[in-house]
Amino acid sequence: MTESGEKFYGYGLGATGDTVAEVCFNTAMTGYQEILTDPSYRGQIVTFTFPHIGNIGCNDEDDETSNSADPRGAQGLIVRQPITTPANYRAASHLNDWLVKNGLIGISGIDTRAITAHIRDHGMFNAILSHQPDGNFDEAALQAKLAGFNGLEGADLAAEVSSQQSYDWQQGRWQWGEGFGDGQAAHHVVALDYGVKKNILRCLAEAGCRVSVVSADSTAEQVMALEPDGIFLSNGPGDPAATGAYAVGEIEKLVQTGKPIFGICLGHQMLARALGAQTVKMAQGHHGANHPVKDLQTGKVEITSMNHGFTVDRDSLPETVEETHTSLFDGTNCGIALKGADVFSVQYHPEASPGPQDSHYLFDRFVAAMSAQGKS
Repeated sequence: MTESGEKFYGYGLGATGDTVAEVCFNTAMTGYQEILTDPSYRGQIVTFTFPHIGNIGCNDEDDETSNSADPRGAQGLIVRQPITTPANYRAASHLNDWLVKNGLIGISGIDTRAITAHIRDHGMFNAILSHQPDGNFDEAALQAKLAGFNGLEGADLAAEVSSQQSYDWQQGRWQWGEGFGDGQAAHHVVALDYGVKKNILRCLAEAGCRVSVVSADSTAEQVMALEPDGIFLSNGPGDPAATGAYAVGEIEKLVQTGKPIFGICLGHQMLARALGAQTVKMAQGHHGANHPVKDLQTGKVEITSMNHGFTVDRDSLPETVEETHTSLFDGTNCGIALKGADVFSVQYHPEASPGPQDSHYLFDRFVAAMSAQGKS
């Protein structure tokens, strides 16, 4: 049921009950488990444009959320075809069983092309997804619950997904036939957790970092007390202006320390706000693993993974900030750097593998900046 009153009927998947959220679409053909556990999708129901979701099952290694208390990222999912029996050697469970275990509601048998076209033409919309095996729905109650949902603008969702307990991370990236490796720690990075993905932490470890993860509301003083060589601002969900109400001032203080700073996704947006720019809500957002981004400094084009419904307003960038990357789909900002400083960020997800490793150089750049400061 949508906020405009439209009703779609299909076959329930996963957990029972109902969930209300913003509906977006994702164009990736693979990685549905990573998508559903990405904390950046909190507050959203994902419509998958690829029709066959679930055919490789799920496993214990591909969850992206690092918050063990709440493994969910997305609020629910919409798919075209029924889930088939998994056919992959890494499958440990059926997707439907995994959905039940993680409390996620889904629906199949839906014309996902129609939903995608609607979002393309009119923007993302709010909806309530309900799964009742007996087919009895209290539509008045569902409508009331949907009416009470205020959407993602003004929503601080990072506070919901951030770990409240600090922890250290040293696990490296997954290697074929070997599993996860061990990072070689040469630098100490403090990561502010606005909804950080595990693979970001793995990429930092693989690049030579010992990572201390701290909560989203940590102060600059608490971060610097850990004596970091560099500071990382993570991805996450919600409105950067809302999370920025308590985080941007702390990021401003961290910039003033002169330490190298690297941000991704929500971290990129909040760094931009800390440097004097503004962020705005997008109509469709960017959700997929096929987004071309141009590095304006080298001319190189990267195939990237994206997941964001807000963007940095490039026209608001101050003269002290350089635009480093831009989307070749719609020209929106995808990267910035503070002139004369080791402070930079990107909108996309360099830890994901659509390229598959087109963007891993960003982790190396961050490490190189820490190494250069260590020698000075």
